[in-house]
Amino acid sequence: MPVIDIGREVTLEFIRVTEAAALKASRWMGRGDKEAADQAAVDAMRGMLDLVSIRGTIIIGEGEKDKAPMLYIGEKVGGGGLRDPKVDIAVDPIDGTTLTSKGLPNAIAVIAVGNQGTLASLPSYYVNKIAVGPGAKGSIDINDSVQANLERVAKASGARTRELTAIVLDRPRHSEIIEQVRDAGARIKLISDGDVAGAISTAIEDSGVNILFGIGGSPEAVLAAAALKCLGGEMQVKIWPRDDEERQKILDMGYSEDDFDKVYDTEDLARGDSIIFCATGITGGDFLRGVRYEGNVAISHSVAMRAKTTTVRYVTAHHHLDIKTIPSRTEAREVEI
Repeated sequence: MPVIDIGREVTLEFIRVTEAAALKASRWMGRGDKEAADQAAVDAMRGMLDLVSIRGTIIIGEGEKDKAPMLYIGEKVGGGGLRDPKVDIAVDPIDGTTLTSKGLPNAIAVIAVGNQGTLASLPSYYVNKIAVGPGAKGSIDINDSVQANLERVAKASGARTRELTAIVLDRPRHSEIIEQVRDAGARIKLISDGDVAGAISTAIEDSGVNILFGIGGSPEAVLAAAALKCLGGEMQVKIWPRDDEERQKILDMGYSEDDFDKVYDTEDLARGDSIIFCATGITGGDFLRGVRYEGNVAISHSVAMRAKTTTVRYVTAHHHLDIKTIPSRTEAREVEI
């Protein structure tokens, strides 16, 4: 079957997928139950994917490391027509389940899609990451020190190191990175969750963020790489097993000791120009506005990006709650938002 320009044909349909996940998740905002929020988003995303004219395979999903509901790796989604294109899909129904449950900013619903064989599946739950926007592309090296990376990014950006801002997940494992950033004189923006949006912020004008450091989820790495590819940015990652048991599990899968030192770059994670990325804000933040309710209308804010054309589209949608429904695979019927 010839390669299909999936971005041109069904980009709007993928926006509808992330919209549905964000709308259902937003009902759980601030209610303290991140698993219920994730389940609602997963069910909405599954239901909407069933309506898209693709033969999709979930290459990388989110939730397994938290024992949460998930679109599992290998799951088949989409309409499944014989003439529909075969595609790889990476999903995160909620990037920031804790953010959603606490009503904190920067939770988003995310999907990345590419022709079959274009999205990577990484063997570890977590990876070590470094990411920058287009202005600093080519200046990072995950094997080099924090200070050296900051100095090269500063030079590429026409700035001084002390004028840079590094975004880092606020985790005990990052104490050394945080100390090294401070020793280099750069500023730090700590985030509690949501490192897909964090990585993307390095490539968003006026975000005030220049570089991302740290260890985070491998699904989020693939999703962020897809977005950065569309935006002209760069990401590098290395497999990061959490313990000896996971390390041995990866070796048993056929990987070698050398693979723990391998650097995966943007192109390794999201290959070719068929890649598209869509996201919808749930709680709102620096990247996207969250779902807002005004009377019987829900207002969503989404973005769609295409690697082939580097086009970035922002979409604001008004959903009338008295007539709007979302297909639920769990309930086998259309349900209200």
